[in-house]
Amino acid sequence: MGAGKTTIGRLLSQTLSLEFVDSDREIEERAGANIPWIFDVEGEEGFRRREEQVIEDLVQRPGMVLATGGGAVIRDSNRNVLKQRGFVVYLHTTVAQQLERTAKDKNRPLLQTEDPSAVLSRLFALRDPLYREVASLIINTDKRSPRAVVNEIVRKLKAAHWCD
Repeated sequence: MGAGKTTIGRLLSQTLSLEFVDSDREIEERAGANIPWIFDVEGEEGFRRREEQVIEDLVQRPGMVLATGGGAVIRDSNRNVLKQRGFVVYLHTTVAQQLERTAKDKNRPLLQTEDPSAVLSRLFALRDPLYREVASLIINTDKRSPRAVVNEIVRKLKAAHWCD
């Protein structure tokens, strides 16, 4: 959360002239409801089932930049399909930076608590090894502009012969 997936994903897709898709927005479109509502009604497990199906569907489409939700890596099936079907960029950021970037965002159900720092620290400890497992490339986004991050990603993609 707060690493810049949507912002950087949009900018990267424009730079590469590819379609941009945000899996969280796709889930909302299909459900006809926002993510906080899905969490309230179906719980995190219900949301994760929806997320798994959306990711499975989306990775079948060629030539796009896909931003997944921060917890997508929790499920083995998501990690497997992402590794098999694409070049995965892990936008790494510190908990302090996440707190700064998400402080006023009420659309993050997991952070609607008395101690968002503790939640983010726990999530980081759980998810960081999973992100590293699936990542083709790890980019630090702390205190960097989205453009600088995108430029680095494009350089690395070209070096890996993933784009022209």
